[in-house]
Amino acid sequence: MSSHISNVRPAPDQLLVDLADYALNAKIASDEAYDTARWCLADTLACGIMALAYPACTKLLGPVVPGTTIKNGARVPGTSYELDPVQGAFNIGAIVRWLDFNDTWLAAEWGHPSDNLGAILATADWLSRNQAAGTPVAAFNSQLSTLNSQLTVRHVLTAMIKAHEIQGVLALENSFNRVGLDHVLLVRLASTAVTAAMLGGTREQVINAISHAWLDGSALRTYRHAPNTGSRKSWAAGDATSRAVRLALIALTGEMGYPSVLTAKTWGFQDVSFKGNAVKLARPLGSYVMEHVLFKISFPAEFHAQTAVECAMQLHPAVKHRLDQIERVEMTTHESAIRIIDKTGPLHNPADRDHCLQYMAAIGLIFGELTADHYEDKIAADPRIDALRAKMVVTEDKSYSKDYLDPEKRSIANAIQVVFKDGTKTDRIEVHYPIGHRRRRAEGIPVLQQKARAAFAAHYGADRAAQLMSLFTDRTKLESMPVHDFVSAFVK
Repeated sequence: MSSHISNVRPAPDQLLVDLADYALNAKIASDEAYDTARWCLADTLACGIMALAYPACTKLLGPVVPGTTIKNGARVPGTSYELDPVQGAFNIGAIVRWLDFNDTWLAAEWGHPSDNLGAILATADWLSRNQAAGTPVAAFNSQLSTLNSQLTVRHVLTAMIKAHEIQGVLALENSFNRVGLDHVLLVRLASTAVTAAMLGGTREQVINAISHAWLDGSALRTYRHAPNTGSRKSWAAGDATSRAVRLALIALTGEMGYPSVLTAKTWGFQDVSFKGNAVKLARPLGSYVMEHVLFKISFPAEFHAQTAVECAMQLHPAVKHRLDQIERVEMTTHESAIRIIDKTGPLHNPADRDHCLQYMAAIGLIFGELTADHYEDKIAADPRIDALRAKMVVTEDKSYSKDYLDPEKRSIANAIQVVFKDGTKTDRIEVHYPIGHRRRRAEGIPVLQQKARAAFAAHYGADRAAQLMSLFTDRTKLESMPVHDFVSAFVK
C-alpha cells in the first residue's frame, strides 16, 4: 500500500468560506446592533483615551522608526501620530485594551470584541483620507481595489458588528484557553476578515487572508496567568490587530492562501494546536454578539470579577470601619473566575492585580470604588489590602457556572458575605448580572455615556469633551460622517 500523501489541492475549509462570505456579503438589519455599536464605539474610544495617561502604555506608541510620518496616514485618537495602517492598528489596539476597561464576551472562550477597532479604525481612516485626497488605495498597489463610495462611520459600525460576531460566535463553543492559547487569536481572525473585505478584497483574497490568520497559530496565555502575569496582555490585542491588517494587505497583492489550514492531517491548526478538535461555528453569523455584548461601565476589572466588585462596594459602608474585626470574607463565584483570577500570594504589577479576584474585591470593600489607579504600586502598598486578601475564601456555586454558559442567561454571578470575629455577619450580597449586561442596558447606557464624557474631559477639557459626546447623540448624522472627519475630531 502506498504511503504517499496526495498533493491535490483541496477546496477551502468550509469555515474559511463561511467567514469570508459573512464579512463580504452579510447585510446587518438589526437596529439594536447598530445602536449598541454606536455606544460601543464611544466606549472603546474612551478606554483608549484613558490609557494615554499611563506612560507604560504611551512608551509603546508612535511609528516603528521615531519621527516617521505617513502622508494621509491613519491617525491615532488622542495623539498627533499619523501612521501606516499596520502600525496605526497596533497603536489603537494597544490603547483600547490597555486598562482592561473595554467590552467583554464570555463563553467557552473569553475575549474583548472591541479590540478589533484597532484594525477597523486604522484601515478605515487610512482609506478615507486617501479617498478624500484623491489618492485611493489602488494608487499604492495596483492589485488593491479602489472603493466605490466614501467610507463613513456607518461602514465602521458595520465592520464592528461583523468583527464582534466572528470573534464572539467562534468563542461560544471553541475553548482555546483550555489548550493554552490566548483569545487574541480570535481578534486576529475577525480583524483579518473584516479589513480584507473593507480593502475591497475578492472572495478568494478574503478566504486567503483568513487562512493566513489561522496559519499564524496563537500566542500563549502565559502573560495572563500566575506567575508570569504581565503587561503584554495589555498590548497583545494591538499586536493581533496590526498583524490582521498586514495579512489582509498581503492577501490583496494576490498572495496565495492555504485552503486546508484548519483540517490538514498532522499539519493543520486543528491537529497541531487544538488537540484534533474541529473548530466550529455554534450558530449562524448575524448580529447576536453586538446585541449581547458586555460593557465594563463602572470600573476597570477583569469581567469575571465585575459583579464581585459590585457586591464589595455595596458592603463597603458596613465594613469600612471594621476592617480589623473581619474574621473571613466568603466569596462565591463561577468556574471561569476560579480558573482565571482566583489568585493568592504576592502580586507583582498592575497587570497581576487586575487579574486577581481577591485584590479587586478587597479594593471595593476598603475604598468603596475601583479605578485604574488602584492597581498601581502606590495603592497596592497599603497593608490592609493583602491582609484582607488573606482572609478570603473562594468557592464555586455550580448553578453560577451553569448559568454562565446558558445562552439565554449568560450571567456572571458572584456573592460576598463578611464574617466578623464576634460571630456577626453582613448581609450576603449576590449580583448575577453586571451593569454592562444586556439585561441592564437601559440602566447602563447613561453610565457608559458618563464614563466616556469623563474620559474625554480629562484628556481634552470639558468643552471639547462636550463636542465629542455630541457626535454620538444623533445616530443618523454620526453614521453619515466620513471616517477621516470623525477621527480628526479626536486628534490631539
